[in-house]
Amino acid sequence: MSKKPLGVDKYGVRKVMRTGDYFADSLGQFSLNIISGLVGQLTYFYTDKVGIAAGAIATMLLICKIIDAFTDIIMGHIVDHTAPGKEKYRPWILRMAIPAAIVIISLFTVPKGWGETMQIGYLLITNVLLSAVIFTAICIPYSSILVVRTNSQEERGNMGIWRAASGYVSGMIIAVAVIPITNALGGNQSAWIKMGAIFGLLIALALFICYLKAKETAIGEGVQAEDIHDDETPVPFGEALKSLFGNKYWVMILIMNFCANISYGISGASGTYYCKWIYGDDNLVAIQGAIGMIPTILGFVAVGPMSKKLGVTKTLRVSFLIGAIGTALRLFNPTHFVYNTTLSCFGTFANIPMMCLMGVMSAMAIDYNEYKYGRRMVATAQSACSFGNKVGSGIGASIIGWCLGLAAYDGLATTVSPAVIQAIYTFSIYIPLILFIILYAFAMRFDLEKRLPEIQKEIAKRN
Repeated sequence: MSKKPLGVDKYGVRKVMRTGDYFADSLGQFSLNIISGLVGQLTYFYTDKVGIAAGAIATMLLICKIIDAFTDIIMGHIVDHTAPGKEKYRPWILRMAIPAAIVIISLFTVPKGWGETMQIGYLLITNVLLSAVIFTAICIPYSSILVVRTNSQEERGNMGIWRAASGYVSGMIIAVAVIPITNALGGNQSAWIKMGAIFGLLIALALFICYLKAKETAIGEGVQAEDIHDDETPVPFGEALKSLFGNKYWVMILIMNFCANISYGISGASGTYYCKWIYGDDNLVAIQGAIGMIPTILGFVAVGPMSKKLGVTKTLRVSFLIGAIGTALRLFNPTHFVYNTTLSCFGTFANIPMMCLMGVMSAMAIDYNEYKYGRRMVATAQSACSFGNKVGSGIGASIIGWCLGLAAYDGLATTVSPAVIQAIYTFSIYIPLILFIILYAFAMRFDLEKRLPEIQKEIAKRN
């Protein structure tokens, strides 16, 4: 029995993806967000379970992210220079499945009998292996698949929504489950190792399914091979970077992704400290995570209709404004659990469109590369943008450690000083508020979306 034709989108571009394709593709983001979510929990694990100084951890994590960012550029260069006729993107998803599971477990097997210097060295090696090698070797090809899998902006948007939803589910699993599960298993290092093994196996399975359904081109029902133009002459790396920085839209997305990932890096680890020292119980992080599912679901339900009615850019402007207002209101009573948890829902809701649509905006900028320079440079564009993302998330995670380090935080202490309380407010409220304001300002200046139909017609004429 033949499948029903998929038809075209509102711009007349042929559709190529079905529900099963969206689901399998989204499992790549599910895996990546489990990895980044676990990395976000490492500051708490290293300070409060292993007993390493917060400042040393913050510096180590930033070094890892800087190394990580440079490997993104190397990976983009490798992918874009894959020999013609060979698959560029899909094989990397399969190659990294088993190594990812193994290294995730190693994150938590920090030798207790070693001195702090040796422990820091172990942390550096395992974090570099996971983030700079394995995560990068998955992320760059996987991000590029969104651009080459379909030429339809509607399907790219749907891919972004599915990916964000799947990634957020895995992120919420980390936020809600890690602390209660590890506490139930004894709250010690052994409990965290068992938890790491479970997540490692889950990642390997998800990546394998993603690999099976991934495709390298937009060929599908009614789409001819000659319509696809992903194979292009490799561009020298220096020339590619010069072209990218000449693309003002790509630069704007680079900055927005940088700010967004600082926010993600902070939110991944700040909640546990806030619950433990402001509310007095770190188990409350599970309640916060559960309540956070409400705005998360609402966000995923709303982002499709919002982007269809308002467009991608205006949807982001509205969400950033909501996030800024909700975060600002927390300043009036930062110690009240119900008040802050309620207002945090606005920030959570504001993050959903950003997760869903920033990849779509990146795809727009890559199309603009082709319009302006006659070449897309897909993997290099994604890797260079990911450079900013990695540095941003590294700074976000490190901000927590630096703030705590400046306040002389002791993870094994039973009480904390007023300076530590202010440090927690700084990385939980003040900095996220500033980031929402910056994101809103750049979204107001992004005008590519309304120009895109004309640009794509011009590209089609050239091809």
